[in-house]
Amino acid sequence: MLTIWGRRTSSNVQALMWCVAELDLPYIRHDAGHIHGGLDTEAFGTLNPNRTVPVLRDGDGDPIWETGAILRYLAATYGAISFWPSDPVVRAQVDKWAEWAKINVAQEFTVPVFWRVVRTAPQDQDAQAIRAAVEELELKLAIADAQLAQNRYLAGAEFTLADIQLGHVLYRYYDIAIERADLRHLRRYYLDLCQRPAYQDHVTLSYDALRVG
Repeated sequence: MLTIWGRRTSSNVQALMWCVAELDLPYIRHDAGHIHGGLDTEAFGTLNPNRTVPVLRDGDGDPIWETGAILRYLAATYGAISFWPSDPVVRAQVDKWAEWAKINVAQEFTVPVFWRVVRTAPQDQDAQAIRAAVEELELKLAIADAQLAQNRYLAGAEFTLADIQLGHVLYRYYDIAIERADLRHLRRYYLDLCQRPAYQDHVTLSYDALRVG
């Protein structure tokens, strides 16, 4: 049994929960962070000294933190070969796209774009900074668009861990009030992800609780 700490409105927790659902793993999740608090307690500090979510414990094992490490652990332990290949050469092709999506998309979207649009009061928003951040993000998304012009999924023909790392960001990217580039293949990919029950259950969630103003 997996035990997970983290709130449903956290994009990193959403990535983890989507992965757990795709792998059909039993779990217990405890709300933590934002309006739920709990990160400053002594008990949570023993789980993760960084006091961030998500945190995962598999059975009686040691807690694991950092979303990428958690996802790779689950993929290696419970994932099919198509999701996380056992051959290190083949796996590296999945892992490079997963890491790329985390660094070049998730991190370039969450604070530079999402926080400026959703987590900043309207009167304090800097439209020029938002536009510049979106344009910078879309330089990276254009790379994904080109890859998806050749492949159904980010790393190839099969759904893999790389799709978790890229796809969990796309719901908010396509939902928030911004002007977006016409990335046709990325849009097709996103709409395909929206048909997955696990994506619907754990990613396409309201973020109204995060809005300011």
